[in-house]
Amino acid sequence: MKRVILLMAVLLMAVGAYAQTTVEFWHAMTGHNGEMVQVIADKFNASQKDYKVVPVYKGSYSDTMNAGIAAFRAGQPPAIIQVYEVGTATMMAAKNAIKPVYQLMAENNMKWDPNMYIPTIKSYYSTSDGRMLSMPFNSSTAVMYYNKDAFRKAGLDPEKPPVTWPEFFEVAKKLKASGMEGGFTTNWISWIQLENFSAWHNLPFGTRSNGFDGLDTQLVFNSPIHVRHFQNMYDLSKTGVFIYGGRENKANPLFTSGRVGLHFESIGGYGNMKANCKFEFGVARLPYYPDVPGAPQNSIIGGASLWVFNGRPQAEYKGVAEFFNFISQPEIQSLWHKETGYLPITNAAYELTKSEGYYKTNPGLEVAIKQLLNKAPTANSMGIRFGNFNIIREIEDQVWEDILAGKISVKDGLNKMVRDGNKTLREFEKLYK
Repeated sequence: MKRVILLMAVLLMAVGAYAQTTVEFWHAMTGHNGEMVQVIADKFNASQKDYKVVPVYKGSYSDTMNAGIAAFRAGQPPAIIQVYEVGTATMMAAKNAIKPVYQLMAENNMKWDPNMYIPTIKSYYSTSDGRMLSMPFNSSTAVMYYNKDAFRKAGLDPEKPPVTWPEFFEVAKKLKASGMEGGFTTNWISWIQLENFSAWHNLPFGTRSNGFDGLDTQLVFNSPIHVRHFQNMYDLSKTGVFIYGGRENKANPLFTSGRVGLHFESIGGYGNMKANCKFEFGVARLPYYPDVPGAPQNSIIGGASLWVFNGRPQAEYKGVAEFFNFISQPEIQSLWHKETGYLPITNAAYELTKSEGYYKTNPGLEVAIKQLLNKAPTANSMGIRFGNFNIIREIEDQVWEDILAGKISVKDGLNKMVRDGNKTLREFEKLYK
């Protein structure tokens, strides 16, 4: 009997010695991207015995963030949560809820260099003095897609997309004149035509380094250059050269169906373009106004990052740190990049993918990376960090629709976006100051 008891004790000790620590990872990825989240988690789990990362789909970005906040308040948060870039300031403001990544890595003695990440990606999720708060994950940037077949029909060179905005508008007019329903459209009016437009021209979107240096910031994207740009788009909407396709990414069908020949969308939509366009298309950099000093600068990112909640056992934090190191490896980032269209988050992953010759057959994906790396980020082009930013974007969308409907002038419309947006910032500031 003693031998049996002793044997059972030994077996229990052995099981305990190899028991894995489970790390919950809440995310918002669907379809193939969701499958790739599971693939990467499986690869990490197979690479070691101590930890098991368990991805859990929690709905849209907004749903996932709300679920995470509710879980923290209930004392049962996941270890890792994916939060879209719009929620960055909100997560930062919830200081007691979050364990910053730089702190996580230091506490777990990780050999980790934040400078391995592409500068414009790193800066978006870091403090103004360079301390990384969350782990970049699915990062994208805005680019210009163009229909090469439509270019040929209009007598345009399909290998020479427009570089400046004046050139762009002339090309768009020629595409419409060739028989297309319209010349161009755009997704994400705020992210692409305001936020990225500002960064690409090295113009402030807001004060205090676009919100990086404090909550007491003001929106300032109603400058003469911003007004000129929106006036140009509005004027072309009156002649049908510009066609509005709706909020967020609702304009995609206008391009994929061949109704317009130019389109602004995330590089993260590259896979969708390949799957749905029945014509040859190209990817090019965002246009710029050549009379703006310093343009073009660098574009900024969209997508999401991974945040770490406080309130979990220390063993889980060690697993999170190991997982973050794992997903930052060049081979893993290159795989994610090629499978999803999202950007590789490290310089090494970019160089690895390039050395494999991948961009020779997929040049569009490299366009986005080069655009981010065009110049070192400035205070105007590190990124955007405002509280209640999802509400501010909704304000901008509504006013833009009012402009198109003739309810308000372009100049007055941009002033209203800024004025109403600043009221929203003050409401956020009262809550978290």
